Amino acid sequence: MKRFHVHVNVADLDASIGFYSILFGTEPSVRKSDYAKWMLDDPRVNFAISQRDRAAGVDHLGLQADDGAELEEIGARLVAADKVTLAEQGTTCCYAHADKYWAEDPQGVRWETFHTHGEATTYSAPTHEPSGNACCGPSTVSTPSEKACCSGGACG
Repeated sequence: MKRFHVHVNVADLDASIGFYSILFGTEPSVRKSDYAKWMLDDPRVNFAISQRDRAAGVDHLGLQADDGAELEEIGARLVAADKVTLAEQGTTCCYAHADKYWAEDPQGVRWETFHTHGEATTYSAPTHEPSGNACCGPSTVSTPSEKACCSGGACG
């Protein structure tokens, strides 16, 4: 069963953790100096916030797959529709190791589909990408060549 994912950039992490802990009726399941995540079952959602170098507000939406096969099913649909903007294998992002497919809807809303296969001790792994956007996918996709940026997780 898939889990809905929402990631919000916040200006004040502590105040936001306080608000969302009250809203959800529980403390975050993961809390770092720049990040927090609630893995909720009612509603079934992976809700994450971070204080990064991006504008405050909804950063991206997503679907978290329970296993690799479920992720590949979603990825195959996105690939067939020519909607994948970035494919990542074995990436480190948001204090987790994961495989991902990034897409963008017609309005430009970024969607992350992913399967997490372990915790990480850092928010992201070092990147060799000129954009520096290895974690949390491309910030914007504006040209067909950028949309075809990656295949199997190798950009640049």
